[in-house]
Amino acid sequence: MTPKATAERGDDPINVGINDTAELRMAVVGTGYLGRFHAQKYQQLEHCELVAICDVDPKRGAQIADELSTKAVSDHKALIGQVDAVSVASPTTTHYAVAKDLLAAGIHVLVEKPMTVTVAEAEELIAIAKREKCVLQVGHLERFNPALLAVADQIKSPIFIESNRLAPFTMRGSDVNVVLDLMIHDIDIIMHLVDAELTAIYASGTPVIWDTIDIANARLEFSNGCVANVTASRVSEKVLRRMRFFQKDTYIAVDFQDNVSRVAKVDRNKPDHDGIPAIDYQNDKLEKGDAILAEIEAFVHAIKTGTRPLVSGEDGLRALKTAIEIGQKLN
Repeated sequence: MTPKATAERGDDPINVGINDTAELRMAVVGTGYLGRFHAQKYQQLEHCELVAICDVDPKRGAQIADELSTKAVSDHKALIGQVDAVSVASPTTTHYAVAKDLLAAGIHVLVEKPMTVTVAEAEELIAIAKREKCVLQVGHLERFNPALLAVADQIKSPIFIESNRLAPFTMRGSDVNVVLDLMIHDIDIIMHLVDAELTAIYASGTPVIWDTIDIANARLEFSNGCVANVTASRVSEKVLRRMRFFQKDTYIAVDFQDNVSRVAKVDRNKPDHDGIPAIDYQNDKLEKGDAILAEIEAFVHAIKTGTRPLVSGEDGLRALKTAIEIGQKLN
């Protein structure tokens, strides 16, 4: 394994801090839609070596391994002792077992969202990561979206938040309800940006195509008075990923799909002839960027520098807890 050193940020010791030029041995567990991208990014990164990919389907594993000029294994335990860090992009129901084995072996883990099925499983992964001094990052990809990053520092004290995340139905992610599949992206962002305790949840939803909830709406109320209205659907005819933030004198809109941000600010020093304050608008069309690459670069950076990852295990747990509570309101 890569030489280790301990660095701390807050109360979380991270068992990292290595030479920037040291080569990290990487692997990916699960080579479906996202896992394949993870493997491609590791192969592209300087000072990273894609040692192996792991898939329970030998045919699929061999195909991806051949495509990326690496080797394939069918059991994630075969990676122990061979790699420094792993992306876990297998089905949600397998996240806990796979990540637990890898973290316990001292391997840094980037686990896709939702990080686990239950709160207890997520808490155990966090505890193991702390004990073994490993980086545990959760794959809430929208945190790396250019449109959000462009305005995040202007979202200071939102009073009302509205989010809509709609998509056509696919089998990918159908092993969990739409809250854990899609809404959890926006839950993570909201919980990250609202610096207050969640005090109440109201929710409704229904299955449409699948056995689990396919469309849901939740109202989240916070101790500071902020309210978030969150809608997610995987039975839409089109893709829509938008959030709007309202705060005193400022309106901010983020379109995650089209990489567009819009900021409207009231300028009380410029009233019009009726005495109504002027509104200054800033519209930005951002470069599409590569959020998956940015996410993986952040993971590698956390390993190499000993800093806490941008989306930590605790962040993933917080979003998971809220998503599960919303799901319980739907049953």
